[in-house]
Amino acid sequence: MNQTLFRARVVLLDWDGTLLNSYAADQRAYLAMFRGMGVEWGVREIDRHYSPNWYQVYRAARISRPDWKRADRMWRAAYRSERPALLSGARAAVRILERRFVLGLVTAGSRGRVRQQLRDLGLEDLFSVRVFSEDSPRKKPHPAPLQIALKLLRAKPEDCVYVGDSAEDIEMARRAGVRAIGVLGPFPTAGRIRAAEPDLLLRSIRDLPRHLRRAD
Repeated sequence: MNQTLFRARVVLLDWDGTLLNSYAADQRAYLAMFRGMGVEWGVREIDRHYSPNWYQVYRAARISRPDWKRADRMWRAAYRSERPALLSGARAAVRILERRFVLGLVTAGSRGRVRQQLRDLGLEDLFSVRVFSEDSPRKKPHPAPLQIALKLLRAKPEDCVYVGDSAEDIEMARRAGVRAIGVLGPFPTAGRIRAAEPDLLLRSIRDLPRHLRRAD
C-alpha cells in the first residue's frame, strides 16, 4: 500500500473524470456533434484522441478553426440533457478535505455547465475558488489556469497540490510548480497519466484524504 504523504494548505482539483463520472456523457455529446458536423468518428476515435483541451480533439477530427464555435454549440446542445453523477467516493472525499484544507476547482469545463452541476450535486459552497475554461484563453497543459487559482487564493505553489485524471493535468501542475496527484478515472487517460509520472497516482479519488495532511 502506498504510504506517500503530502503536507499542504490548499488542495486544487479537476472536475470531469476526477470528481465527476462524466465520460459517457461527454462521449455521447461528441458523437452527436460529429454526426451534425459530418465527421465520421466513433467511440474508438474519440478514445484515441481524447484530450481535456477539446480543441485538440477538433484538430484531430480535422474540424476547421472557423467551425469550432459551431462545434461547441452542438456539443453543448447534445450535453444539455445529460446528468452525470459523482464518482464513487468523491463526495465523501471532498467533505473530508474541506474540513482540513482550502479547496479550489480548476477545470477545463465551461462555467455555466460546471456551476449548474455543482449546484445540482450540492457542492457549490465547498470551493473557495473556481477556475473555468472561460477564465483563461490558454488551456491545459499550460499553467495559466492553475496560476489564476493560486493568485486568487494568494497561495504559493509549494503550499498546494493539484489532483487530476489526465497527463495534461500533471503537466499543468508541474509547469506551475505545484505537486501533482493523479487519479485513475473513467476517461481514456490511464496510460498517458501513468507515463506522465505524477508525484502520486491513486486508483480512486476516495483514497486522496489519507495521503494529505494539513501543513502547519
